[in-house]
Order: sequence, then C-alpha cells, then structure tokens
Amino acid sequence: MTTHKAHCLILPFPGQGHINPMLQFSKRLQSKRVKITIATTKYFLKTMQELPTSVSIEAISDGYDDGGFHQAETFVAYITRFKEVGSDTLSQLIKKLADSGCPVNCIVYDPFLPWAVEVAKNFGLISATFFTQNCAVDDIYYHVHKGVIKLPPNQNDEEILIPGFSSPIDASDVPSFVISPEAERIIEMLGNQFSNLDKVDWVLINSFYELEKEVIDSMSKIYPIKTIGPTIPSMYLDKRLHEDKEYGLSVFKPMTNECLNWLNHQPINSVVYVSFGSITNLEVEQMEELAWGLKNSNNNFLWVVRSTEESKLPKNFLEELTIEKGLVVSWCPQLQVLEHESIGCF
Repeated sequence: MTTHKAHCLILPFPGQGHINPMLQFSKRLQSKRVKITIATTKYFLKTMQELPTSVSIEAISDGYDDGGFHQAETFVAYITRFKEVGSDTLSQLIKKLADSGCPVNCIVYDPFLPWAVEVAKNFGLISATFFTQNCAVDDIYYHVHKGVIKLPPNQNDEEILIPGFSSPIDASDVPSFVISPEAERIIEMLGNQFSNLDKVDWVLINSFYELEKEVIDSMSKIYPIKTIGPTIPSMYLDKRLHEDKEYGLSVFKPMTNECLNWLNHQPINSVVYVSFGSITNLEVEQMEELAWGLKNSNNNFLWVVRSTEESKLPKNFLEELTIEKGLVVSWCPQLQVLEHESIGCF
C-alpha cells in the first residue's frame, strides 16, 4: 500500500487547454508519492470522452450542471456564478475528503478561479495558483491590470514598453484580448487572476526559465513564482514517467485514425494544422475567411472544426473539398498530430 506524503486537490478551469497542463503536473506530483484529487464541474465530467485512470476525480458544481460554460449568457456571468456555487461545493468536497480519512493539504487552482485561495485559507491549507500559459502573457495581463499598459493600446504606436521584456513590442503583438472592442470587460476578468495573489504560497507558471529568463526574473520580484513547464506527457520530454504518452483526458472523441492515416499520405513539412481549442467560437465571417484562405493556399491542411461550429463553414465547402487538399475533423489527437513529420505549420 502506497504511503502518501501529502494530498493535493487540483482545481482546473473546465476547458481542455486548462485541465491538460494541470493533469500533467498532477502526474509529476503523483510520481513523488503525492495523492492527487482533481475537482472538476459536474457537466465537464459528464462530457469527458476519456478519463485519466491514474488520479481520483471528484465533481463540484459551477451552477450550470446541465450545460456548463455554454449555458451561461456570457463568460463573465459564468465566472460569477461559478464563484458563488463553486466556493460552497468545493468546501463540501474538502470536508468530505477529510471525513473519509484523506484530508487535503494543498489546493492548486486555475487563476480564473481566484476564490479558491479563500477556500484554502478557510481550511488552513497551502495554496498555489497555476497559470497554464507562459510568463510573458501573464506579465502583459498583469501590467494592463495595474494600468502600466494603457487600454486599449493605440495601434498607431510603434512600440509598447512592458516591464520584464528585453525589448519593446508592437501594439499588434499583444494578446488579442487587449485590443478587442470589449477589452475593458475582458481585462477586468483577466485582472481578477491577480486580485489576491498576495495570499498564495506559490505562483506556478507553465514555462521554463531558459525560455524567458528576463520576464520570469521580473515577475519573480512581485510573486513567489516557480516554473514547472512544459507540462506535456513525459515521453515527449525526459521519459521519467513510463507509459506517459498522452494526457489521458479528452472532452471530445478524437478522430485519431482518420487524422493519422491522412497525414501519413502527405509530404514532409507540407501540412497546415489549424485548431482553436475547445472553447473559442469564431464569427461566421472569420470562419469563411479562414476557409477560403486555406482552400486557396498552396498548402494542404488539417482543420479541427467542432461539430457545434460546423454550421459556420461556407455553403458546400465540405462537399467541394477534395481529400487531397484538406481534411476537416471534429477533434484530433493533438500531440500525435504535432509530432507528425508532415506538419509544417500550426
């Protein structure tokens, strides 16, 4: 029987791109004899096509048990409701685990859910927030939140000076959230990620020091940062975790055979791979522009279009698309696709 050094409760935002890095981090902790419990929403748990077998999973409520994020009117409404309901159901879960003889020692949470640190403090637990993107992006959001970077940046400005960056960047190079028409509302939500970081024990960043030394050094003067990336399966990195070849969790059923069989017939470095993840919803005009751009390009392409987005494709686009030119799928095994020799652009 394994004796655990500690019990860590992982609280990701319910999205594929958020939970995958935290799941990989969990596997690393588990290899050090740390017991792991992942807490995710009831709806997200119901929709998972593949579940990891190496960790325990418990359900909490975000207030939208029947439809999750897509049931809410806006993203802000979802986050607000999640805070109200999630705080209570997370507390109930911590009590339940304690009563079962497996008390939690630490909570690692997604910064979109900053209220989790308050729950941790109420129970006297260690807390850490886990930024799933790199430190440079976090640095930009932080300084927008603090008013150092004016919002929205003037597109005519030649350069923007960002503390921690080794050189200025163009206004067009900042994340699209910052320059969107709804920037103020979105940045307020993104700014909430930093609202109570003074209370956490650690700030974990999905990056590594050699990749962005200057910005990590700069942010480390503000927060207790630890870089723990890149968080991808071990077999793509150091191979310390045997048989860790994939994330082991999928929101949608990947069309693995279709994707790999098609890629096997494409020349090396010839395919453009297009995927916007599990949450992003493009406008019809954006889908049309992208579709015709891909079709009229000189490259073959593999394009992930979720079933809920397929209706936005141009009329007869799929019917007229030849298998030699491109393949449109509802979901794919991204790691296997990215390592395939035929992929030339992502």
